[in-house]
Amino acid sequence: MKVLKFGGTSVGSVKSILSLKRIVENEAKKQPVIVVVSALGGITDQLLTTAQLALKGDETWKDEFASMVDRHHKMVDTIITNPTKREALFTTIDSLLEQLRSIYFGVYLIHDLSEKTQDAIVSYGERLSSNIVATLINGAKWFDSRNFIKTEYINGRRMLESELSAKLVKEAFADLPRISLVPGFISRDVHTRRTTNLGRGGSDYTASIIAAALDAEVLEIWTDVDGFMTADPRVIKTAYTINELSYIEAMELCNFGAKVIYPPTIYPVCVKNIPIRVKNTFNPENPGTIIKSKIENDCKPIKGISSIKGTSLITVTGLSMVGVIGVNRRIFTALANRGISVFMVSQASSENSTSIGVRDQDANEAVDVLNKEFANEITDGAMFPMHVEKGLATIAIVGENMKHTPGIAGKLFGTLGRSGVSVIACAQGASETNISFVIDSASLRKSLNVLHDSFFLSEYKVLNLFICGVGTVGGKLIEQIKKQYETLKETNGLKLNVVGIASSKKAIYNREGLNLNQYQEELKASEASSPEKLYETITEMNVFNSVFVDCTASKDIAALYQRLLEHNISVIAANKIAASSEYDKYLKLKKTALTRGVKFRFETNVGAGLPIIGTINDLRNSGDKILKIEAVLSGTLNFIFNEISSTVPFSETVRRAKEQGYSEPDPRIDLSGTDVIRKLVILSREAGYKVEQEDVEKQLFVPDSFFESNVENFWKNLPTLDSDFEKRRSALEQEGKRWRFVATMDRGKTNVALQVVDHNHPFYNLEGSNNIVLLTTERYKEYPMQIQGYGAGASVTAAGVFANIMSIANI
Repeated sequence: MKVLKFGGTSVGSVKSILSLKRIVENEAKKQPVIVVVSALGGITDQLLTTAQLALKGDETWKDEFASMVDRHHKMVDTIITNPTKREALFTTIDSLLEQLRSIYFGVYLIHDLSEKTQDAIVSYGERLSSNIVATLINGAKWFDSRNFIKTEYINGRRMLESELSAKLVKEAFADLPRISLVPGFISRDVHTRRTTNLGRGGSDYTASIIAAALDAEVLEIWTDVDGFMTADPRVIKTAYTINELSYIEAMELCNFGAKVIYPPTIYPVCVKNIPIRVKNTFNPENPGTIIKSKIENDCKPIKGISSIKGTSLITVTGLSMVGVIGVNRRIFTALANRGISVFMVSQASSENSTSIGVRDQDANEAVDVLNKEFANEITDGAMFPMHVEKGLATIAIVGENMKHTPGIAGKLFGTLGRSGVSVIACAQGASETNISFVIDSASLRKSLNVLHDSFFLSEYKVLNLFICGVGTVGGKLIEQIKKQYETLKETNGLKLNVVGIASSKKAIYNREGLNLNQYQEELKASEASSPEKLYETITEMNVFNSVFVDCTASKDIAALYQRLLEHNISVIAANKIAASSEYDKYLKLKKTALTRGVKFRFETNVGAGLPIIGTINDLRNSGDKILKIEAVLSGTLNFIFNEISSTVPFSETVRRAKEQGYSEPDPRIDLSGTDVIRKLVILSREAGYKVEQEDVEKQLFVPDSFFESNVENFWKNLPTLDSDFEKRRSALEQEGKRWRFVATMDRGKTNVALQVVDHNHPFYNLEGSNNIVLLTTERYKEYPMQIQGYGAGASVTAAGVFANIMSIANI
């Protein structure tokens, strides 16, 4: 036989209660079933609310009561089609409702609501619903659970009288009907015989008591979810149903906020080794979650992540606690005597402090209780007054296999640290089934997401990208991400989630991910933005695994990097300003990224998509030393000096470079050597030398006066240089030589200059907008390492940025 329990949502609507009927009747064709039901969804809360109104003398209790009457009447009218059955049921229902009305009226008259009266009031929810369901299901026999579920007071707490209850259950169901219908939650005191209950969620407990007493094949808990989830699906969109759990794992998840099963439910069936299956009334075909003693072929170190909001942490501290026996006993006894539940304990190894986690609503009372308990010690100065922190949240990661997997705790705290989440207190039992910790509630969503992602509970690893700049490079990057999105999900298990896109004046955001097919239209219709507003929005979103991607040339955007890194947001920069700014600022950015455990990547600052910076870092990390760098680093200038000819004057080559997207929007940045100087400074710094832009000697080929006027005058005057350039170019051509604008770093000394190279030089045949770098090191001394390829262009730069994103994803 089976025991099936249906919760409030399963009997809360016509649709759900008819689904319940089908489930039960189909199951009863195979074997006898005992069905335990809760009150209609929301009725228990309404019963209590109405009682409080009556206690206050508020006449609106009558309206609340009338709405409950109406709801039950409508349910009966809708689902019971047989007139005779309906009439008989109305007689039963109305009798119960009249009793309830009389109790409310008594509370209203005498302004008193005892525990006994309140217990009686809440019992009517299950008594009403169970009679309705018993009438609805063909052949069902109704049983009053108060006749066999017995409780008693022990040390001020209501407890189940388990031995007597088990005996009475066996007697009540000695002659087992095909379908038995039992109201959950309610019970009767073994001594006073008054109506009591098993606590909120007690219908699960009722079903478990019956299943254990009768050695049921299985206990099925029917609810409105498919089973236990790896995390709260309202927070973690990628959370999924856990197929199997052990009793211990299920208990831990329930104790820490997974409200799938009432925690005491597990013990009675666990003792009898009876499995529990959690299923969805609204999706009965789903297999749900099975809970049993041993899970076969279980290799996952953790099964799920659970959390409790509204946590307060009370710290009991004082020098007198060190080595003193009985302090903790006094703490927990004092709290237990006031009915305050402690769900987490963290004690310093020095024994001078104990931190306990309680719910926010119990915090003030708990502080008062403990201050009174230790009043003498506080007065003597041996202990300090209780300290409480509110507005916290508790997270637990649960899994029996954690004890067989080294490094889980290290990975847990490392993951949180890299995400900028501070752990205020933590606890781990010797069984290593649960690691629980307390954090600021503002970090709860971020913590749950990053842990779910990091411990492979998510189907995909997720990177949340904020892309700033939608011009040539940014636009190409978005196209590349869009094109590769599905491939990366399928082959790499990686989901690149673009959660923010900003232009120079506007920005759009969506923590679930923006639609890259229509971002341009959304951006045009969005509100005005600014660098500061961009920073504020990104940090307020507090998204896990955040990466800020700068595809601009903006100084104001580059100025955000430091604060973003300090908020544990990785930065990828195509923008050269930050890495080439003052050396101390550059060094601070690098150190901040290192200490925060995030990444500051700027490979495309030099050579677009060429692996120049990465190669230099690899050489240095392997113990090599960079002695000299010789490079053609401006794709723009190389394009110009390759294009110039007897038929294409100098001014025309500059114009072509701009039109084809090789130069900066203002070509003077390239012609002035500023761009090359920045790149040389960055390479020199990455090579291990302290270099500022002012340290670079420069020998330019365009007079200074061209950079002093505005851009209009620049274009107007540029053709005046054509004849001189052609004269010199022609002479070089006759000698078999060419121009190259070369950046050089030799043991820390730097310069940029227009140099003449002959056909034997590695730079001579450099085509188009290509870049080339020669690295002379202690290992590559006689034959320098050579890196060559496309060094400009939106597509290759975007590809370089994309490669930086992937490098972060793969770490």
